[in-house]
Parts: sequence; structure tokens; C-alpha cells
Amino acid sequence: MDQFTVSGIMEVMREFFPSNTAVAISSREKFIYYQPSRLVDLHIHAGDPIKKGSVTHQALTEKHQVSMYIDSNVYGIPYYAMSVPIFDDNEVSGAITTIYPAKPSPIARNVLTIKSEDRWYPIPYSDVMYLESEGRKTRVQAQTGSGYHKLNLTELEFTLPDDSFIRVHRSYIVNVHFIQEIQPDSHSTFLLIMKDRTKIPVTQTYTSTFRKSLNY
Repeated sequence: MDQFTVSGIMEVMREFFPSNTAVAISSREKFIYYQPSRLVDLHIHAGDPIKKGSVTHQALTEKHQVSMYIDSNVYGIPYYAMSVPIFDDNEVSGAITTIYPAKPSPIARNVLTIKSEDRWYPIPYSDVMYLESEGRKTRVQAQTGSGYHKLNLTELEFTLPDDSFIRVHRSYIVNVHFIQEIQPDSHSTFLLIMKDRTKIPVTQTYTSTFRKSLNY
């Protein structure tokens, strides 16, 4: 895919990303497209090699989706990112990476503040059972009740502790400590039975990462 085609497609695709998101597309060795956002800019240019330690490098190496926080040692500023490898005839040929602003405050890394009716409630991450996308907001289900967070599910994904939370569906992120049972479903997918008896699907896009994360 040439540079003109990539740029044209991404001008349209940017409508699907939050306004604070930078986007990069790479081959296996170098970046071929980069668009910063008004809140985060890694100063990448088309033709730049992919740096070891970056999210893009990890996704290309591990050959599956990677979401993680990267400190300032790689690009000079801390950031969150999700990178998804592109496959061509079962071989990795590149990756698409979305980049989000720097880490939240230390307090925000311990609690998730949700709104219910006209009040806000700080909820410890350990009490959050799962998160569900509802339009531009996210519904958060905790042990003590539910409420809404102003960020969408993709934006929240990079602030959640990655030792407890995992994305299993376009519309769901779950806390693995609240999974009661994993049932096989059709077409190599799974159905999660949460401890509150809610049923949450694991779609094919996330099946491989989910199984590797839970080591089964």
C-alpha cells in the first residue's frame, strides 16, 4: 500500500478515533504513516525505524495485539498505546498503533471514579467487575453498584491495571478475578460467567490473547 493510499484511508479512519489519539502505521521495519494528536506527539516520521521497546515493536515481535504503558525511555515522553499486527498470508507484514496521552495521576491509577445520577463515586479497581461500552461512555459494574465513566472503553483500557483487566470483546473489559467460569462457545470463542452471573462473550478477535493471558 503506497503512502498516498495510506494517508487517504487514515483521513477517513480518524473519524473513528478519539480526538486525543495519535495513529501510526508501520511495515515490519519502519513507519509508513504517522499522525499526532493535539495531546500527544511522539515525533515519529514516515521512514523512521521502529524502536525496540515500543508497543509497535512488541506487537510485531509477539504477533498479537499489545496494549500497554510505555515510559519516557523510548520516545522521550510517557504514553499509552495499543498496537495490532497486520497479517498477510499468515505472516506479520506491519502494524497499526493508536497512541494516547501520558499516564494518569497516582490516585487515578488506584481508583476509577464513576457517576451515578448526580453524584460521583471513587471505586477501587479491585472492586470493579467489568466495563461495558455504551455509546461514547463506559458503564462500570462494581461489587457495590454501577455507574458511568466519561471516557470510552478504548481510552479507559490503557489506564486499567493490566494484571487484572483484559479486553475480551469490542464492548467489554473484564476483571479476571471476577470470572467464575469459562464456557466454550461456537467458532473458537468463549462465554464468561461472571460472579454476579452476567454472561460476557469472548469474541474471536480476543480469544488468542485471552487464552495466553490466562495460560490455558
